[in-house]
Amino acid sequence: MANHGFPVDRGMAFAAQFAGVYLNFTPADAQSRAGKLAAFLADGMDQQMGWDGNGKLAAVAIQPYDIEATSASDAIVTVAFQSGSRRMMLSVPIYYSADGGGRFVVSGRPAILPAPGRADLPQLAKPENDDAVAAELKPQLEDFFKNYGSGDTTGLQRYVAAGKSIASFGGAFTFAELKDIVVPVGGATREIQVVVVWSVPSGATPSAEPDAADAAGARLEQAYRLTVEKQGDKWYVDDIRGAGRAVG
Repeated sequence: MANHGFPVDRGMAFAAQFAGVYLNFTPADAQSRAGKLAAFLADGMDQQMGWDGNGKLAAVAIQPYDIEATSASDAIVTVAFQSGSRRMMLSVPIYYSADGGGRFVVSGRPAILPAPGRADLPQLAKPENDDAVAAELKPQLEDFFKNYGSGDTTGLQRYVAAGKSIASFGGAFTFAELKDIVVPVGGATREIQVVVVWSVPSGATPSAEPDAADAAGARLEQAYRLTVEKQGDKWYVDDIRGAGRAVG
C-alpha cells in the first residue's frame, strides 16, 4: 500500500500513544484524562472525545497495527488493544504537518472495531522419530538444560560444540523436566525439538505466613529447537532457538 510520503512509523507511534490515554477512563480520572488528551487534539475538539464521564474502560497490550495513508498529510491508523478478555481495534484519524520539524494531531473521532478472529492452524505431521538417538540424547540434554538455567558456564560448555558459545539464563530459571524430544531421522547433525519445563521463582517478598504455592514457584513449559552434532560417541549442542510451529 502506498504511503504517499506520510511518515508511517512516527504516525503509528503517535496514534498508539494517544490510544493509551483515550482507551482508559474512570470518573475519578476524568479531569486528568482531559489534560492528557489535550496534547493530542486539535483546537476546539471535545476534551473528552465523546465520553460522557460515566463508567470505565481499561485497555492493555496497546500496539500499532496498520495504517492507511490517503495523502502526505492524512492517515488512519489502526491500533490493536485488549480490554478484559477481548481483543479489539481502535481506528484513529491523524494529520501530519511538516512544519516545526514534523508534528501530528488527531484529526477526528476514533472508532472501536472488533479484531479479526483467530486463524485456523493446520496441524503438522510429526516426523518419524529416531527413538534410539532420542534415548541417547535425553540424559545429555537434561544436563545441558540444568546448566543452561543455572548459568554454570563450565558445566554448560561440556555440552556445547567446539568453537560455539551459548549464553545461559544465569540462574533466572531452574530446570525441572525434559518433557518431550523429537529427533528426526538423519545423520551426524540433526535439528531437533524439545519441550522443557522450567521452575520459575515466585519473586515474592517472604511473608510471615508464606503461601505454599508461591514458595514453590511456577512450572512453565517452553519449546526449543536445537541443532545437535555428534562428535565421537557424544552429541553436542551447536545452536538453540525458539521451536516455531508445534508438531504432532
